[in-house]
This record gives sequence, C-alpha cells and structure tokens, in this order.
Amino acid sequence: MEQISQAYAPEIASCRLFRGLDRDQTVRALALLEAAKADYARGSFLHSAGEPLSRFGLVLSGLVQVLTDDINGNRMIMANVTAGGTFGESLCYLKVQEPEIYIVAQRPSKVLWLSAEPFRRKSETEFGLEMKDRFISMLAERALSMNTRIQILSRLTLRDKLTALFTAFSHRDKTTVVLPFDRADMAAYLGADRSALSRELSRMKAEGLIEYHKNRFTLL
Repeated sequence: MEQISQAYAPEIASCRLFRGLDRDQTVRALALLEAAKADYARGSFLHSAGEPLSRFGLVLSGLVQVLTDDINGNRMIMANVTAGGTFGESLCYLKVQEPEIYIVAQRPSKVLWLSAEPFRRKSETEFGLEMKDRFISMLAERALSMNTRIQILSRLTLRDKLTALFTAFSHRDKTTVVLPFDRADMAAYLGADRSALSRELSRMKAEGLIEYHKNRFTLL
C-alpha cells in the first residue's frame, strides 16, 4: 500500500476521500479499503452492463468513461473520469444487481479499485468513522455534480445546452473553455446527434458567439 501511496500521491490526495490525510493515514486508508491497482489498455472494458459492481474505482491516470445506452441503442456518457476522480461509488455501496452502465478506458488508464464494505459496517475506531464521513461527503459532491448535468440536459434547445455546458466547464472570469470531450463524446454527453452538434457550433461561430479549435472554445 505504501508503494501505491508514494507513486500516485498527487492523484490520491486530490480525491475527496483521501484529501488532507498524511502519508501514514493514506496508507492506512488504502489498506482499510483493500486497494488494488489495475492497468487497462485503451478501449478495455472495466465493467459490463447488467453485472453488479463489487468495487468502486479511483483513476490514477488516463481517462475512464461511464456510459449507458438509450432505448434506441445510442451511447450516452454519464461521466468522464480523469486522474483523481472516482466512479461507481453509489452502485457499489448500494449493491445494485443489474446496473445499466458500462465502464470503458478511453485512454491507457491505471485504476485503483476500492471496497465499499468498510462503510457498511459499524466502525469501532475514530479513523473508521472519519473515513465513513469522507465517503458520505464524496457522495454528496457527486450529487452536486449530477445536478449540474441535469441543468445542462434540461435545456430545451441544443444551443441552450451548449451554453449551459460551456458555463459549467468554465472558470470564473474565464472566456476559454477546454472540454474533456472530442466531438463524438460531446454529442453523447449532450444526448445530441453529432451532425446536428457540428451544425450548431458552426452557426454559433458564424454569429460571432464562439471560436473553437478541437475541444478548446473561446466565448466571445
């Protein structure tokens, strides 16, 4: 555990679950959660739809996508998870038996798999209680993040969805937005047709609202 905590200290420390812990506490927490590292090639499936998720993941490097398919078989991105981010916490904790999501490495990725079992048990130590509180806080942060996604998808028009997307991913007083999507993934995230998305972006550019190159957008 100590080797993992040292090799990936920044990535682990940026996760809400481990943020602020010293080295010894981090090693102790990783042992408590039965941490196990795994490497995945681009395109590898970390989890298949319809199967229970026994552990949740912390991305150490790369890019992992959580996806689902709509009734017509169209791919929808539920989450893009980069280094320091986690996925599958709720499904793992609640022991959902047939989740309709699948998880794929979109780049070569390293993932730390963690057990949620310690959070179900009654803790008899102060450290165990602290870790449980951290886990609850992490779930609360995820709920806020999903609320942002709902705000984007609830917009009626594609242009309104794009405006909400740029707003959500921009920093205060910043006019340049770098999205963690290519065009196909951006369309999947918005639940839009890729061709329709390209047309709308072109119209917004022609109207002087935005400039863009690949996934970098400048709001004018």
